[in-house]
Amino acid sequence: MTRIFKKTYKFAAYTSGYITLFLSFFSTLFLVYTNNFNIWILLFFTVLIYGFSFFIIQFRVEKFIYKRVKKIYDDVSILDASSLSEQPITTNMETLTKQVERFAQNKKLEIEALKIRENYRKEFIGNISHELKTPLFTAQGYILTLLDGGALEDENVREKYLERANKGVERLIYIVKDLDMITKLEVGDLNLDKEDFDIIELINNVFELLEMKASKRIISLTFDKEYKYPVLVHADKERIQQVVSNLIVNSIKYGKQDGTTEVRIEVLQNNKVLIRVTDNGVGIEKKYIPRLFERFFRVDKSGSRQEGGSGLGLSIVKHIVEAHVQKIYIESQFGIGSEFSFTLEQAK
Repeated sequence: MTRIFKKTYKFAAYTSGYITLFLSFFSTLFLVYTNNFNIWILLFFTVLIYGFSFFIIQFRVEKFIYKRVKKIYDDVSILDASSLSEQPITTNMETLTKQVERFAQNKKLEIEALKIRENYRKEFIGNISHELKTPLFTAQGYILTLLDGGALEDENVREKYLERANKGVERLIYIVKDLDMITKLEVGDLNLDKEDFDIIELINNVFELLEMKASKRIISLTFDKEYKYPVLVHADKERIQQVVSNLIVNSIKYGKQDGTTEVRIEVLQNNKVLIRVTDNGVGIEKKYIPRLFERFFRVDKSGSRQEGGSGLGLSIVKHIVEAHVQKIYIESQFGIGSEFSFTLEQAK
């Protein structure tokens, strides 16, 4: 740190003035008493006293303050050397106060951020342990039953137990694959293979894949209108299909029976294409919306787990869209329905 004095001389000036007035008054009395009064001598003495007092007071006060302020800087630098090491030590009280207030505010924000991260970490660990242990214990239970020999003799029971154990293992693999994908997306390690393709055709393919799933809940998958011409976008086709699939699966999962999932395509002016996925399902309470894209976050924890899935779908959607340098939006009214929308680059 460089020693720089941003001097405000008010304290030294006022103090020197008081001392000079005091000494000048007694000097005048002394000269008058000794019959040696001379105005020029008195003026010279007054200027000399004022200059000497000002210099000594200013120098000593700055040195006194500097030593103590430097100790504060040295002590605080242990906590945050990065933000204080580049700042010069100042004896200017106004500047020093601002620096300390700014430092305290930054520390407060950092502590609050750490608390939020710690709470998120605890919740994430709790969620992931729950998501993993359920299928793991299920598979283990059926395998242990078979190993005990209780169901080995009955071929039908044996096959049923093995199938259920296999479903538990498949669910574990599904969760691990989704976690691996999110990790790659977060660190930018997932390469996107961008190409031009028709988003209408892709959505129709997703409708066909999810037709059986939707029919079980009597939910119609439809466009808002008939699109006679292709709408070309430039993106990673496989990843965008995953985005559309996850959003439509969610609309089916949380949609009302005999409801509708509607997809709308809008071509925007800035070479963007907006894809809207709207349902008339249960909707989402406003307080939950900011957390929807967190890993393993579920609004209805018991119900959504019964529906299956890894709990990572929306988080993957968000990361894939952001990997394309695009945005995703959500609008929802509790009891009325939800709309997820995202943008893509229009093909040139």
